[in-house]
Amino acid sequence: MTTSKKKQRVKLELTRRDFLALAATAGGSAVAAQILTTGALSPFSGLKQRQVTGAEHAEKATGEHHWGMLIDLSKCIGCEYCQRACSATNDVADDKPWNLVTEDKLDNGQTYFFTRPCLHCQDAPCVEVCPVQATYHREDGLVVMDYNRCIGCRYCEVACPYDARKFNWQERTDKNPYVPTWGTPEVERRPRGVVEKCTFCIHRIDYGLANGLTPGEDRAATPACVNICPVGARVFGDLKDSNSKISRIIENNPTIRLREELGTEPSVYYIPAKKEA
Repeated sequence: MTTSKKKQRVKLELTRRDFLALAATAGGSAVAAQILTTGALSPFSGLKQRQVTGAEHAEKATGEHHWGMLIDLSKCIGCEYCQRACSATNDVADDKPWNLVTEDKLDNGQTYFFTRPCLHCQDAPCVEVCPVQATYHREDGLVVMDYNRCIGCRYCEVACPYDARKFNWQERTDKNPYVPTWGTPEVERRPRGVVEKCTFCIHRIDYGLANGLTPGEDRAATPACVNICPVGARVFGDLKDSNSKISRIIENNPTIRLREELGTEPSVYYIPAKKEA
């Protein structure tokens, strides 16, 4: 398929059929308490409480790495801890979560849970359609938002075939219901009139690398959703490093990427849910 035809197909197939309604909030206060006492949600030290500009983000990245995530659907229990920790850490509105957790069924009727952050596509439709380059690729594979540039046209929101972007219709003044139980905000809230999305906790990645830490191995340099998962269903790391944990898992397990037929080249891999015997 030619590049022009591929991009045309991406724009024509802008549906939201991949995701069901959000699963009901799970219980688990005992597990949450255990996580809190083990330091999973300790306040992140060394981070300035502000949004780093797009220009600053770009300066921090090199082509040495390609950050990606693996999600094992055979392990996911639908607890929504990933969504809660993400919303607390990134100060996300309760009705516009960056991480979605949905319930689905296999063809035998068996229930499984599906979770989706931004996929940080390498041929991202959102980047293609932005008229002011407010969203763009970093050299390390991350798709970044520059909120100072965003004009709120919402082209990127419409172009994303994964429903991973949310528009801020109003300026938020409410308290975050996930703070402090599930974490402490590490970045400023985004202003009214811009589109926002999952960043893979880019501020942690950049801070970690600047301080000799390894994203995916050191907690302070790893996305909040990965740190909080009580069953280890999420793995983060460098896809360019063949010895990284994520690369080894992908090498040794059957994996899929969402809607690969679109040619978007997501940086998020999934191990499919397994049928129970």
